[in-house]
Amino acid sequence: MDHIPISALIGALIFLIILSAFFSGSETGLVSLNRYRLRHLAKTKHHGAVRAAKLLERPDRLIGLILLGNNFVNILASSIATVLAMRLYGEAGIALAAGILTLVILIFAEVTPKTLAVLHPERFAFPASLVLAPLLKILYPLVWLVNIAANGLLKLGGIDVNKATSQSLSSEELRMVVTEAGAMIPRRHQMMLTNILDLEKVTVDDIMVPRNELVGIDISDDWEDILKQLTNSQHTRMPVYDGDINNVLGMIHVRNILQLLNQKETTKEDLLRWVRPAYFVPEGTPLNKQLLHFQREKRRSGLVVDEYGDVQGLVTLEDILEEIVGEFTTDPANHIKEVHRQKDGTYLVDGSASIRELNRVMHWDLPTDGPKTFSGLITEHMESIPEPGTSLMLAGYPVEIVQTKGNMVKTALINPSFRRPGHNNQEEQTDAETT
Repeated sequence: MDHIPISALIGALIFLIILSAFFSGSETGLVSLNRYRLRHLAKTKHHGAVRAAKLLERPDRLIGLILLGNNFVNILASSIATVLAMRLYGEAGIALAAGILTLVILIFAEVTPKTLAVLHPERFAFPASLVLAPLLKILYPLVWLVNIAANGLLKLGGIDVNKATSQSLSSEELRMVVTEAGAMIPRRHQMMLTNILDLEKVTVDDIMVPRNELVGIDISDDWEDILKQLTNSQHTRMPVYDGDINNVLGMIHVRNILQLLNQKETTKEDLLRWVRPAYFVPEGTPLNKQLLHFQREKRRSGLVVDEYGDVQGLVTLEDILEEIVGEFTTDPANHIKEVHRQKDGTYLVDGSASIRELNRVMHWDLPTDGPKTFSGLITEHMESIPEPGTSLMLAGYPVEIVQTKGNMVKTALINPSFRRPGHNNQEEQTDAETT
């Protein structure tokens, strides 16, 4: 190379460093692409996305091409730098050239382009695919040989490159994607999407109207009492039973029977003709499955039964939809009839109140992995029926027992504004005291 001008060698060295930066940035940019955004852009026929997606179908070939080009460029740059150093400084310049070239390549051909590619992967990857796609076709035989050798070594280690790692997301990973979407997805829509993901963790037992609050028609009652109950009912659908709720005859649509009442004198036999067979739901059914069952069976409500066939409560389609979209109200304290706000900011809560409903509507954080009602949560924590006036710290919330009835807490006072953050169950065991 003695006859090549020094200026030409310097120009070639600069060009090779630029090529090295191109290969380094392209590799990082292509690997850093959001695969789901890439698929979306490819479906919309974005040319750069289509090319990049095609290259990423075989990442072993892509990496082989990039590393082949990058190593060739770096080795050639090292050779030219060595020639330049010897012509300028003699043999003493070889070590100097190696040090300077290492620093130059590290800064200008590795760290800088890779950092930019990580920050803006699409700006690097899509234009780079214009060069890499035809280059892969030209150098395919050489890339193929490199891949054969590399894949052979991987197979010796028990790794099959043909079995690519699944790119599907778990529910928790999908939740993270939704929550980190920021302004791209409105906050309200984020909550709805995460609530849908939570459906598989919630069962019909958590949202059903419990048996003791179930309103139905006992066909053994006097006809006048039944008529009065139908006329004053606040429910659209009601179970009809004979003597005991476990002896269910079916469900009735109140609106239909009221239309019948306006037309003529009716009897129990007329009412029974409008009774539709009941739809039963096994307890413990996840809400995501029950929603599909309602859709398939074309039902809007079902009676929850245990393993012995005893009725435990009533679940409706509206209850499941509220788990997704939230309560259909803007005044939570007035919506839950079991909660009564006091002037000092505390709340009187009926023991029958659902813990999940309290958490969802009042934005509290009571534990939901045990009892379903507020009374049950208190008695489980105390391991006994507390006396009125008993104070305790329940999941960090100060609670005072106001009234008990039989074997349950009828009313308790809770002060959410004085909750202790980071409270755990072991601490709670030492916080209960009787006043």
